[in-house]
Amino acid sequence: MPYTVLLHIRNEDSVIGEVEELPDSQAQFLAVHSPHLRDGSEVSYLLPETNIVLYPWGMIHCVEVLPTESDEQIVTFVRE
Repeated sequence: MPYTVLLHIRNEDSVIGEVEELPDSQAQFLAVHSPHLRDGSEVSYLLPETNIVLYPWGMIHCVEVLPTESDEQIVTFVRE
């Protein structure tokens, strides 16, 4: 199951992409598929035909795992 992540990269704009699995503690880099900026535009330092980018952990400030559609369907109870 792929995860959609938001990468906060040091001294760069945040990048959204997909990862096949969450990395373990021994990983040296994060492989991101279909990277793009938050507004959907292309990342300026990547070629348009790039599909996968390997980001080393030294470049990454933090990683946000975005919710999937099934996670967003939360049932709440409201009193009237």
